Formats: sequence, C-alpha cells, structure tokens
Amino acid sequence: MEDNRLIRRTDGLRGVRPASPPAREGLQTFDALESAVRSYCRAFPVVFTRASGALLTDENGREYVDFFAGAGTLNYGHNPSFLKQKVVEYLAGDGIVHGLDLATAAKRAFLERFDAVVLKPRGLEYRVQFPGPTGTNAVEAALKLARKATGRRTVAFFANAYHGMTLGALAVTGNAAKRRGAGVPLHDTVSLPYDGDLGPGMDTLDVFEAMLRNSGAGVELPAAVIVETVQAEGGVKVAGWAWLRRLEQLCRAHGVLLIVDDIQTGCGRTGPFFSFEPAGITPDLVCLSKSISGIGLPMALVLIRPELDVWSPGEHNGTFRGNNLAFVTAAATLDYWEHDGLTRAVAEKSGLIRARLQSWADAHPALGATVVGRGMILGIRFADHDMASRISAGAFARGVIVETAGPSDEVLKLIPPLTIPDGLLELGLSRIEAALEEAVSRDLEAASAPAAGEVQWV
Repeated sequence: MEDNRLIRRTDGLRGVRPASPPAREGLQTFDALESAVRSYCRAFPVVFTRASGALLTDENGREYVDFFAGAGTLNYGHNPSFLKQKVVEYLAGDGIVHGLDLATAAKRAFLERFDAVVLKPRGLEYRVQFPGPTGTNAVEAALKLARKATGRRTVAFFANAYHGMTLGALAVTGNAAKRRGAGVPLHDTVSLPYDGDLGPGMDTLDVFEAMLRNSGAGVELPAAVIVETVQAEGGVKVAGWAWLRRLEQLCRAHGVLLIVDDIQTGCGRTGPFFSFEPAGITPDLVCLSKSISGIGLPMALVLIRPELDVWSPGEHNGTFRGNNLAFVTAAATLDYWEHDGLTRAVAEKSGLIRARLQSWADAHPALGATVVGRGMILGIRFADHDMASRISAGAFARGVIVETAGPSDEVLKLIPPLTIPDGLLELGLSRIEAALEEAVSRDLEAASAPAAGEVQWV
C-alpha cells in the first residue's frame, strides 16, 4: 500500500501530495461551451494548469503522477528545461514560426541532425516529408503515396489497429465505434489478423500469404500493408520479431509496400529510436509524430525510401507542415540519441514495471490478468473488462493519470515519460496497486453480500 506522506526527493522534484479531486470541479465552462466529443477530460475531470517532468498540477494545487504522457506525445516529460530554453531563445530572436514548406534555418538544422544522429548510424536512407503536423496526417500521406507509387488502391491493415481519425486513416483502423463515426463507407482496404489473433501455434501471416498467392481470393494485390509493431490503442498487443520479418519478406516477394506506423511506439517508447529496429526490417515508409518534437508541439514526418518519393511539387501539402518551433525542439531532443543511455534506461524501467505488473497478476489469479507490451508501453489485460476502468478511476483519485486501451477497454495501459525519476515511478505504481487492491476488495465484498431477498439466519 502507498505511503501518502510527503516524500523527500533527491532529484530536484517536490514531494507529491496525493489527490482527492472533487468531482467535476471547475468544469462548468467546458460542459457549457465545448463539444460533446471531448473524452479524456471526462475520465480525468479536473482543470490542469501546470506540468513539469512526470507531474501534472490542477488549479487547486493537487499534483498527479503522469502515466499517460499525452498518449505517448511526451516521452521526455512535460516541459524539459533545455527545450523550453530553446523555444524562448528562438522566439526572442524573432525566429520564423510558421513557414509552410519554405526553406528555413530551423528546418535545415533538424534535417541535418536527424540524418546524422538517427538515419545514418542505422544505415537508413530516407527522404523526409513534412505533412500536416499530426499522426493521422502522416498516415494519410503514406497511404496516398503508396497508392501513387504502385498504381494500386487496396491497403491491408490488421485487426484492432488504430491509425487515425481522418477518412483514409480511419479506413485502416479496426475499432468499430470509430469506424462508424466516419458516416460513409470506408473503401479500398482489407483487414488481416494480427500476430497472435488466431491463438498459440498459429502464424496469422499464413492468411496474408494465402491471399497474396490465390488469384481467386477476390482481393486485388494491395498497394501496401500498414502495421504497428505494438498495437497501442488496440490493447498493447505486441508483434513478434520473427512475425515482422516474415511480413517484410511477404511484402518484398509480392511487390507490396510495407508501412510502419511508429507514431506512438517510436522515439524510444519501446527502447530503440524506431520500434522495428530489433526485428532487422527496413520499412518502405515510416510514420512518426507524437514525441518527435520532444515537447508536445505538433509535428509529423513520413520517411520515404528515395525511389518511392514520386510526389509532384505541392501534390500533398498542409498549412501547418512548417512548424518551425517544433523543428527547433526536435533537433535539440536528438541529444538523447547520440548515445544509448536512454535506450538502456528504458530497458531498466521496463523490467521494473513489468515485474510489478506481473506481481499483481500473480497475487490475484482470479482476475485472469495478463501482462502485455514492450519497453515502456506496458499494460495488464483483465478478464473482467470493467476492471481496468475501475482501477484507472481509483488511481486518478489517488493522484495518478493512467488510461485504458483495447476493444473493450480491458487493458490498463502504462506509458509514463521515459525520463520519469525512479521515485515517481515507484509512487505511481504504488498508487495504482492501491487502486487495484481496492477494486479487488470491493468485488470480494460484493460476492459475499447476501443476494436480494435472501434470508440471513442469525
């Protein structure tokens, strides 16, 4: 159980007060004026004002340990001081902020640094496209380019995938509720089972291979297949390295382009800069966004094999593709990747988190809980699909932001900043554990309570 006393810290952070937020305090403006489409503020109903490192603070001064990190946008934490300084210096010098696709010094500095620090050391040769500054923009651009380069229309994707909310990206997203939100048919895609979907001992890529080999399958040869190495929103499901290698081999053998969506799992979330590195594959196209700017500024990239860069000038564009503030912080963030220190730290923290999650599953076998994930995108899947949401709510009441994932929100998903100090990591885990224990206790109490109308003999 957690210790709610103020803790003395040696890493420069203040002690963290446990939170007990009043329900919907200060949210009347949002209820009255903001669209009903808002979602995260319903799960975490307070008004936040400040953030630093792995801590969020609400307008009443309550502090929350952040195990959400902007849905993977804040791998390096909130407001890293060295990145804030870069922003301040750039603005103070009247650096260009909005640049469309004009050549700017900030963009040049990022491109040169990205090539020198990320691409060349990995033996990768890619052209860099700046689409609109969000993940779904990157996916849309990759899909359009794959279709143009191959002259084919169909794109294969995997069950439970999440690639974005605009129509093209939504067409390769598996979630039924999100697909219904399109309001129109989502064409020219085909769904395949993800690694493990058919149970142990079954290689789901046999389905893809059969489709590719059988001209009578009723499906045209795809232009591309798009894949997440870890299905973050789909339940933190992990693709095996051998499975990814076979997927690449099948694509190469049949002239199908391989697109890796590394929007949430790239930039070190699983350990290496690219999540696919340990598999030894080289995608044709890579989508990056979320943590690429390092500080939460909107930015997205599509990495394109040079021979596939067949765009005509202006054929795909976007008003905010030239976010120069993001280029400045993105270039500075690459300091983390000049050595393997962050990758080693992620591996160490991943081991600690995984062991803690496994201890919870072992302590409560009746929960039917399974630990899932890779690196520092980890989760615990529950047989009772309500359990993850109950623990998330209990954790929030104790001062931790942690979300759920999966088709039925059956997975409690932990994605803290990669740079979270050990003390805050432990505090957050302890508070989540307390929420889990409370949920289990309530279930036991409910199970032992007399049924309605049952006579109790005294």
